[in-house]
Order: sequence, then structure tokens, then C-alpha cells
Amino acid sequence: MSTYDVVILGAGPGGYNAAIRAGQLGLKAVCVEGRATLGGTCLNVGCMPSKALLHASELYDAAMGAEFATLGIEVKPTLNLAQMMKQKDESVAGLTKGIEFLFRKNKVHWIKGWGHIDGPGKVTVTDRHGEKTELLAKDIIIATGSEPTPLPGVDIDNKRILDSTGALSLTEVPKHLVVIGAGVIGLELGSVWRRLGAQVTVVEYLDRICPGVDGEAGKTLQRSLSKQGINFKLSSKVTSATTSETGVQLSVEPAAGGTAELIEADYVLVAIGRRPYTEGLGLENVGLATDKRGMLANKGHRTEAAGVWVIGDVTSGPMLAHKAEDEAMVCIEQIVGKAAEVNYDLIPNVIYTKPELASVGKTEEQLKTEGRAYKVGKFPFTANSRAKINHETEGFAKVLADERTDEILGVHLVGPSVSEMIGEYCVAMEFSASAEDIALTCHPHPTRSEALRQAAMNVEGMATQM
Repeated sequence: MSTYDVVILGAGPGGYNAAIRAGQLGLKAVCVEGRATLGGTCLNVGCMPSKALLHASELYDAAMGAEFATLGIEVKPTLNLAQMMKQKDESVAGLTKGIEFLFRKNKVHWIKGWGHIDGPGKVTVTDRHGEKTELLAKDIIIATGSEPTPLPGVDIDNKRILDSTGALSLTEVPKHLVVIGAGVIGLELGSVWRRLGAQVTVVEYLDRICPGVDGEAGKTLQRSLSKQGINFKLSSKVTSATTSETGVQLSVEPAAGGTAELIEADYVLVAIGRRPYTEGLGLENVGLATDKRGMLANKGHRTEAAGVWVIGDVTSGPMLAHKAEDEAMVCIEQIVGKAAEVNYDLIPNVIYTKPELASVGKTEEQLKTEGRAYKVGKFPFTANSRAKINHETEGFAKVLADERTDEILGVHLVGPSVSEMIGEYCVAMEFSASAEDIALTCHPHPTRSEALRQAAMNVEGMATQM
């Protein structure tokens, strides 16, 4: 039996950041992870590999289509899917090795296996050979992440009916890929395979894509993806799936009820969301229970059980890696007695399609529901000089500011590289900046970031670029 200051269950973005921060602050920390590599879903089968394929498929699409020809670059590319997957895997392996290095540097122990809470301060780890290790700790952090949400009537086998992990590892380009769910995962992976040559149909239960994002931004993104060849069937539901050696037959009905139609595909991606991974953790041994979704409640990252903390996808808030990272840092600092908290109002959200969608703060729909008076400043990328020169003019920057105080309440960007630009507004809003503060701040020319300033200037109708 080994004794630690803190035992962390899970080595995803929440878990590994908590472990590293614990080591930095002088705690004796151990991280329990059942995967063969660190990094959790994000690094192994989520954020990182999907971005590798998004980047590669964008370059392939640019070379295959009119973009390169317009620039005076004449090539005839050939897709080597095996090499594309190989470089993805090599990039992921480098990142996971990097976390191992940081564990060693900060004296964090890693025990490979699956943790089970046996009581207050007690965790038993079972490895893949069935051998058990008992751990004692003053504090336990649950950071076990999430798993894909299943869809009744559509059984995932990762042969023909895929979850996100399966869709990242296909050995051939689908002829017709049906994506069930028009959220972040579905749109990103659908974009990858569309660019590589697949016909892609997205089936969504709601009457819009990207539920939760600003309505205008979502509609703009949908128009762009439709122009790229992705077919959307909104207000529709999949009720059953029948697989064969060569494909899948889906029964699709209107969400409100009605006549079903059959859709044939060779692959189906189920991407209707994720659910907390909390089953089998021994929560009952410390008096904890989840809600119907499997989620654990928390108050300042503390559960109702003394010495048991919770961060990341297993608890409330958006299921985002950077949210889990923030919670990890704050949780550890609270354990050592520091004052720290997460500002949940300013967690950015990004969809890494082309164009990208990035946002932070309130949407127009939320402000209207709250009855808060606000002003809007917009600026299109068609009027941004760098975007025009680069032939990437789809989208806009939109700033929502309080009508009376001019404080920035929300920012919504659709366009090129906006994932890299939204951070400017995260910082500004953390300091309660006004739209005028951004409008008066010099930005380099010519850059896409000028659209951010022009949108802020346009809150008062003062945009100067065309």
C-alpha cells in the first residue's frame, strides 16, 4: 500500500494538468490511467488526431480544387491515406511522450490501470493483468472524462457504424458517410472525409446545426459547409440501422414524426454527444451518486464527500479540454489552500471546420432571453484586406456590447484562423473591457485580426475599412 497527497483518476487534459500542477506545488501525486498512453481522449482519439486530419485534408483539398490553381500553383496530388494516418499517429505519440516527460520532471507517479474508490482516501488500481495496487491519499480527484453517447437502434461496431475513434482510423475514404449529429465532432470529422472525397450527409434532430452557438454564426457556417458539398438533413432522426458487409441502411424520419426514408451509406458516424465516464468507480463507497446523465455534482470542484474532488467532463459545464485544464489548476490550488476559481462565463468554444467558428461569452439569443439591452458591431471578412488577398473571405466578426456601459458581453467569429484570434477577446473580457477599448487598440496591418478591431469600432458605427 502506497500513500500519496493526492490520487488523480484519469490522465486526460484535466487529470494530467492536475497531476503536473500538484507536482509543481510540492504534493506527492499519482495519476491512474488505464490507457497505454497519457493524454486521455483528447490527445489519443479526439482533439489532437482530428486536428491533424483537418489540417492534412485542408491542404489536400486546396491542391485538388481551384484554390492552388488560382494562386498559380499547378499540381496533381495523389491521396496516400495510409501516410496521412501515419503522420497523425506520430504527432499524437510525440504529444503523449511529452506528458510522460512532464510527469517525470515534476515527480508525478503514473500507475497504469483502472482505479476504484474503496472508501474515504482509498483507491485500488487493477492493471490489465488483474494485479491490484492499493493507494491511500488525503485527496482524490475524479477526472475520468467522457465517452461517446450511444444512439438506441444504431449499434456502434467501429466497422461500419463508427464512433469518433473509428472515424479517425478509417483505412479507406467512404463513398457515402452519414454523420448523425451536427455538433462539433460531427462537423469536423464530416469535413475531413468530405475534403478527401466522400459524399457526406449530416442528420440532425434539431432544426439547426451547432446547438448553443450564436444563431447567426451557426447559419453562416452551415451555408459555407453546404457550399463545400455537405448535405444537411435537419429536424430528422435516425430510428434504426441495418449493417451488411459493405454498408449500412438507415431509417430516417422527421423529428416531429412522419414517413421514414431509407438512406444507404457505406459508413455511419454516430456523433450525438458524449456522456460522463463514471460507471464502476466505486462512488457509492464514499456516498456519491450521479444524475441520470452519469454526471457528478460539485461546488467549487468539491463533491459532497470530504476529500473527493471532480473536474472535467464528469461534472457540469462544457465538455471542453481547456475547461478541464482550468479546473485542474484551480482544483489543485484549492487543495493547497490557495484562492482560485474558474470564470465559466469566459470559456471559449471553437469548431475547427473551414471556415472556423469561435465564440466566447453570451449569444444574441441569450441576451434577448435575459432582457439585456445590447449593441452589435459586425465586420465581414470580405472587407478585410488580408482575407481578400488570401481568398478566404467567408464569415464575419461580431461583437455584442452592453448598451449602457459598452462592456463586451459576447464575441462570435466565423472565418479564417478565428480559433487563434478569439483569445484576444477572452483576455479583454476577463478585464471587463469595453468595445471602445478594442476599437482604440492598434492592430497590425494587414492581418485578419483587424476584423476584430473593426467589429468593435462598428459597435458605434465607426468601421473604417472596406
